[in-house]
Amino acid sequence: MTQTLHRPGKLRLGVNIDHVATVRNARGAVWPDPLRAALLAETAGADGITAHLREDRRHIRDADIEALMAGIAIPLNFECAATAEMQAIVLRHRPHAVCLVPEKREERTTEGGLDVAGDAARLGDYIAPLREAGARVSMFISHDPRQIEASAKIGAAVVELHTGLYSDLLADGHAALADRELASLRAGAELAASLGLEVHAGHGLTYDNVEPIAAIPELAELNIGHFLVGEAIFRGLEAAIEEMRRRMDLARDPQGR
Repeated sequence: MTQTLHRPGKLRLGVNIDHVATVRNARGAVWPDPLRAALLAETAGADGITAHLREDRRHIRDADIEALMAGIAIPLNFECAATAEMQAIVLRHRPHAVCLVPEKREERTTEGGLDVAGDAARLGDYIAPLREAGARVSMFISHDPRQIEASAKIGAAVVELHTGLYSDLLADGHAALADRELASLRAGAELAASLGLEVHAGHGLTYDNVEPIAAIPELAELNIGHFLVGEAIFRGLEAAIEEMRRRMDLARDPQGR
């Protein structure tokens, strides 16, 4: 199926469906189906689908990537570690976008950003064939200026800023520290945009914390997953996504124009 590009002029919403696969894998069954979740997300207003194929295949599996590439009409953002195995999979499928993330087997979820500055030579070589294959390559990084500048230097098209610390600080009641982190995220987004990078953000975003992030003018896309899959238990996936879309739009245009 031919993939369509995002709606111009709006902050895009990428829906991460990893944890639909987590629920499926808990019973070793075929339900719930991540492709069905992706199609519902598309109907609800998602601009793209994100799926992280981990080395240990703890949630998304190879067959899910096959199904998503064949079944969705919106772009697939393929998250993976910078390994030879994942590079081969990307080159075989040629998804719209590839987001490189740090990955440790013992972690519950991605704990921080990629150290692009400390691994620039290898990552520059790694992404070259992905770029040649037509993928928009993104680096999942902190707002550290060194990481942003290194991402631009090696030829990444996109950076995705890690919002996990901001989200955790707010959840733990540290409002002043969260405000400082938000200011750093704003500065990072401004720097990245000035270097010609497209700027995305994600990790830990919920209804309660998304609007200050969505209001950052340089951001083009938010990627949100775990919260939406959890919220779907109570209100259904389409309704959960529609509410997130509403809050993102409100942050960008409080007058609802």
